Amino acid sequence: MRVIVWLLRAFIFFALFAFSLNNRHDATVNWFFGVQWHAPLVIIVLAAFAIGAVIGVLAMVPSWWKHRRVARGRADGVVVTGAPAAAPAAGPGALVGIDGYGLRDGV
Repeated sequence: MRVIVWLLRAFIFFALFAFSLNNRHDATVNWFFGVQWHAPLVIIVLAAFAIGAVIGVLAMVPSWWKHRRVARGRADGVVVTGAPAAAPAAGPGALVGIDGYGLRDGV
């Protein structure tokens, strides 16, 4: 299995390396107020990818902090939960499980 993983990694590396060799042409990025950036196309594509990855990680940080806070609370013995869910009203003849929810379709 390790050999297959390394072969896949080598294939991806060589495919990206070939992509970079084929895209060495100069490109220009026009910013606001007449500012221009001249660089090889592969550098521009990699910079756009890196900026997108950084923005994605920064967008996930608040969620990670929340989950970390919840996990730390559980480790300390404090259970963090939302508002308790109300059990659905059971009509006459309805089967009600231990947790208060109705049983449907034999489940």
